[in-house]
Amino acid sequence: MKSNFLRNLSFGLLGLLILVLMAATCVEKVWGTSFVVRHVYGSVWFAACWAVVAVAGVSWLLRCRVQHRWRVFLLHAALVIILLGALVTHVWGVQGSVHLRQGEAAETFTTTDGRTVSLPFSLMLEEFRVEYYAGTSAPGDFVSRIVLDGEHRAEVSMNHIASYGSYRFYQSRYDADGHGSTLSVACDPWGIGITYTGYGLLLVSCLLFVADRRGTFRRLLNHPSLRAAGVAALLLSASSVQAEEGLPRTLPRGTADAFGRLYVYYNDRVCPLQTLAKDFTVKLCGKPMYRGLTAEQVLTGWFFYYDDWKTVPCIRVKGAGVQRLLGIGGGYASLQDFFGPDGYKLDADVLSGMATADAKGVSEANEKFSLVSAVATGALWRIFPCPLPDDSLRLSWYSLADRLPKGLPREQEALMRSGMNYVAEQVARKDYVRVEELVEKIRRYQRREGGALLPTDLRLGAERWYNRLNDSLPLAVASIVLGLLSFVYCVRCLLLRRRIAEWVERVLSILMGAGLLWVLGLMVLRGVVSGHLPMSNGHETMQLLAFCAAVLTLAFRRRLPLALPFGFLVCGLALMVSMLGERNPQVGPLMPVLASPLLCVHVAVIMLAYSLLAFLMLNGVAALVLLASHRDCAAQVERLHTVGRLLLYPAVFLLAAGIFVGAVWANVSWGRYWGWDPKEVWALVTLLVYALALHPASLPCFRRPLFFHAYVVGAFCCVLITYFGVNFLLGGMHSYA
Repeated sequence: MKSNFLRNLSFGLLGLLILVLMAATCVEKVWGTSFVVRHVYGSVWFAACWAVVAVAGVSWLLRCRVQHRWRVFLLHAALVIILLGALVTHVWGVQGSVHLRQGEAAETFTTTDGRTVSLPFSLMLEEFRVEYYAGTSAPGDFVSRIVLDGEHRAEVSMNHIASYGSYRFYQSRYDADGHGSTLSVACDPWGIGITYTGYGLLLVSCLLFVADRRGTFRRLLNHPSLRAAGVAALLLSASSVQAEEGLPRTLPRGTADAFGRLYVYYNDRVCPLQTLAKDFTVKLCGKPMYRGLTAEQVLTGWFFYYDDWKTVPCIRVKGAGVQRLLGIGGGYASLQDFFGPDGYKLDADVLSGMATADAKGVSEANEKFSLVSAVATGALWRIFPCPLPDDSLRLSWYSLADRLPKGLPREQEALMRSGMNYVAEQVARKDYVRVEELVEKIRRYQRREGGALLPTDLRLGAERWYNRLNDSLPLAVASIVLGLLSFVYCVRCLLLRRRIAEWVERVLSILMGAGLLWVLGLMVLRGVVSGHLPMSNGHETMQLLAFCAAVLTLAFRRRLPLALPFGFLVCGLALMVSMLGERNPQVGPLMPVLASPLLCVHVAVIMLAYSLLAFLMLNGVAALVLLASHRDCAAQVERLHTVGRLLLYPAVFLLAAGIFVGAVWANVSWGRYWGWDPKEVWALVTLLVYALALHPASLPCFRRPLFFHAYVVGAFCCVLITYFGVNFLLGGMHSYA
């Protein structure tokens, strides 16, 4: 009876804490972060619940004599040590901030709860500076040079902390005039060490658990039912778009392509004009081409043939309310449709009294109108670089509509003021050879003035190839269709107790390999273009998820049934979601706080875990389909149960590792390894929800295949909320991801 009480107390209270964490993120959305921190995360009862869970859990482990299985005991001991470290930090750790002005010393700092605490030493800001990416005005880092105790000098920047005694200083903010800086202060002499010890033990125990030849994971891996697998086939299809008659005037494709090779300052970085053209066309038309015309032809068409293009219905307009205001019958409007007898149709007065959805549509339509105006007037064509006299690492870029600086050499000023006008004259004469010569002259000017601050030829060429190839929609659609059809085929084979044709498996494996190489190529090109590993936003992480799913599929296809259908479905859905991020595409400089190698490890490990959890969910769907068929499929369902349990271990271990690597990264960047941000909370919820299924000995319900498969299918909702729900609904520090 006592043992059952300990089990029910530990798991029951853990389940209650999971529900509290879920509810807290929703309450935070309504009442604010400070309310939840004060009444939930920072409360005595919340800490007491975790303490009771830890004590009851350890007592239950000892009652079950788990100490004789030292690998399992070490894993749970690591979790207890992590909780102990969090308790020590909560009770004895101090966090706050200090504002410094250049040349002034400070001897106190303000804690997060508003108290003023004395520092045991003086702290002075000697210098603050913003470091920029070469040739741009995009910040690359924020650096504060400080003097501690009157003699010890140190630098604090993003992802680079300064330590003095038990105090740690992190770059937080800076003053607008550049002569002041705000540093985060943390004093936690014991908690961080204890927590990091727990992280290390957890990693070691997970590795030992997986490597244990007599352990549960290795027994499942060598289970006799996993020595065969299979799948089905389909053909990929491609479509081509041909130019239609009645198109507005534009430059020949080759001449427009010459413009695409110019450098332009766009989105806080230097890139080929082709990138601006593609983003402009996607933003305006919803596609990277318009009726067979390339993005460069669309961009130059609006600039050189404005009168032709303003009558063309090529501006995509969403929302029936906006379409009624513009007086159009479809989803595309011309620039002329924005004007009526009374002037501009979508002025500020129109927004008053409109429904939220219609107001959003009006705002988007206005944005597109402004974008067209900026292209047509040349304001967006920032193609003329000038070195800054006081900064050898930055360039100032000017467009045709900008006021030029005084004192420019006459030849340079003439080129910047009148160069594009002369190009327009040659376009009017249809002397396209001369046009290309003039464009090349502008490019030589750019290379001369920009010098080493411009992107290398390798980087520029990689970006041009990336712009041509980065359309994953056909691959995404083909992968989803392949996955659905092969899933149906494989489930039918299981129902009929047939072996899956070997040639089908071989063909699908080749197609999966080809898709993997395509995604890998796009990731490599994007990495070369951006100058960092492509793991910093939703589009990039979804491509990484597709890549991880493809790798896992090819690695496990021989051993795991339905691996190939699962792989195609996960890859296709991930690529489909990634393309949503490309509807408003941005490849830009990396935010300073993200410029850490820990970010790459954190994102890669998390994406691997999500891939395995997606496989686990689809495996559960297949098992539920078999159970619903009312046929004698006990052997097949049991086999899928074995597969599910096998996938669960590495998925949970990788998710735990990813979360704790992210905690270390947060500690290096912000001075705290856990901040109860909604993304962090839901990642923890996901980990705990799936970890419950790892305890079939204590929770017998997970031994039943029906319950296990239904549970892991439902648990995948936690993954969806963690990745999508937090980003789009709950917000927080991680909402950019």
